[in-house]
Amino acid sequence: MSDDDFNAPEDEAADDGTAILPSPRENGELVGHAAAEAAFLGAYNAKRLPHAWLLAGPAGIGKATFAYCAARFLLAQPEASGGLFGDAAPPTALAIPPEHPVFRLVASGAHPDLLVVERAWDEKRKRLRSEIVVDDARAIAAFLHLTPSQGAWRVVIVDGADEMNRNAANALLKVLEEPPKRAVLFLTSESPGRLLPTIRSRCRMLHMNTLPQESVLTAIQRFMPELDGDDAAALAQLAGGSIGRALTLGAQDGLVVQRGLFGLLGGLPKLPGESLHAFAETLVRGEAAGFGLLTDLLPRAVAATAMLALGREPAASPAERAILARLAARRSAAQWAELWRRLGQLFGAAEGVELDKRAVVLDAFFALADAAR
Repeated sequence: MSDDDFNAPEDEAADDGTAILPSPRENGELVGHAAAEAAFLGAYNAKRLPHAWLLAGPAGIGKATFAYCAARFLLAQPEASGGLFGDAAPPTALAIPPEHPVFRLVASGAHPDLLVVERAWDEKRKRLRSEIVVDDARAIAAFLHLTPSQGAWRVVIVDGADEMNRNAANALLKVLEEPPKRAVLFLTSESPGRLLPTIRSRCRMLHMNTLPQESVLTAIQRFMPELDGDDAAALAQLAGGSIGRALTLGAQDGLVVQRGLFGLLGGLPKLPGESLHAFAETLVRGEAAGFGLLTDLLPRAVAATAMLALGREPAASPAERAILARLAARRSAAQWAELWRRLGQLFGAAEGVELDKRAVVLDAFFALADAAR
């Protein structure tokens, strides 16, 4: 995908509908993070390329896409130091053509000078590990001390660096403290504050912002042409500047959950029992993603209510804003913030100790009804 133009989620899901998108390693477009691109190219052209870059920002905005674009750019360069162009003008963009051999090798995961570190597959549990472990990080040092085999650089992408456990982080820190020549690391992170301060201090930070709603809408229209204009616009607003989030929500019926949620919020403090139980049943039925969506969308709605109680404007449609504003007038911002905290604990417990999810949904709405009285 790309930043304005279709960034893929960093964590790809095989069966959630995002398979219609190219993965970041296959995506040759980068539109929307011009400042980050200019910063990287400026350092390269000035022959002052930092050995490590920390790409920080929310999920789904294109951090991994940027990392792969920059990696392909470096791997395609014949010179070890930036700026050696002879009579040619210095490069002004990271993109290289899809037909370029480097592009094809990176897309297939076969480039010998690129190492990607991310949460590995746990064969015993048949799922991705919950963290990046030390063996994954130790592979970086051995890889980077090899001589580049096809060009001037060896590149490492640590996708989801804030998912490293302490031992893995310490192993990476050793690499950053004594970086090899002709080596560049890209770390993507949604929560850079979770990283060791010593790791952050040894990286050039690039803050990557959420995308304009128009860019998200363009991506939705391209990848989900079956949506009508109103639904596409509603999804773009709900996505909060993340193309990855928009497409995942679209694939998982996020608009259905959002509309059911606000239908109930609009009636608070009353809760029609039949409608509430039907909504809860829909959320937890079978393998549907509804419960997971509610654990995201409901706390967001409560946080938006707290913002309105503080006199700040959240991202919401006029109809949704009217519902939230009515709720905001009933309690202080601090009280809504406390409810947000309690909902987080409730939903966290549901995932952690396998509580009855239907009962959790009902408890969440009962708490909302109490707050709205």
